[in-house]
Amino acid sequence: MFAALAAGCSILPEPPARADVYDFGPGLMAPAPEGRQASLPPVALAEISTVGIPEGSSALLYRLAYANAQQLRPYAHARWSQPPAQLLQQALRDRLGQRRVVVLGEDGIAQQVEGTGWPTVVRVELEEFSQVFSARASSVGLVRLRASVARAASAGDTLVAQRVFAVQRPAATQDAAGGARALAEASAQAAEELAQWLEQQGR
Repeated sequence: MFAALAAGCSILPEPPARADVYDFGPGLMAPAPEGRQASLPPVALAEISTVGIPEGSSALLYRLAYANAQQLRPYAHARWSQPPAQLLQQALRDRLGQRRVVVLGEDGIAQQVEGTGWPTVVRVELEEFSQVFSARASSVGLVRLRASVARAASAGDTLVAQRVFAVQRPAATQDAAGGARALAEASAQAAEELAQWLEQQGR
């Protein structure tokens, strides 16, 4: 009887492996110093849109540039905690919020209008967010985004400036964990460059 039970258990399907879940880390560990929060004009950060990336997907994607750079492949047992656009928006809000008030989305724009008037609007399109392998033993986390700065008004936005940011960081390991860390570092650098560019525009 026990032999029959053991044989029966051996043919039961094994539970699927749980996916490793990644994000950009804990973020800011301390509040910004007093006096810096509102030293720059407020901005409205619109919801980040995606171009060429599966919308709403939390897959951790990679490309084998040495085989077929046009094919996006998902890691089977790894994913992001949220879609990359949401993770990037959080990174941008944290960086911009170090020196200014940041409101989010269309509701935030409406609230800003009721408060201090029409704000500067920052719109971002995420064009690439993947781990790119140039060889089996070499890869980078690549983040490319298109940022637009506009003046909001009742008649519609007026474009002020636009720029493409492409940032890559080498992966320490050639796997999902290395790709996730490289993409987080590239996103932080992209947020830093966008913040500096925004200040250069006098915004």
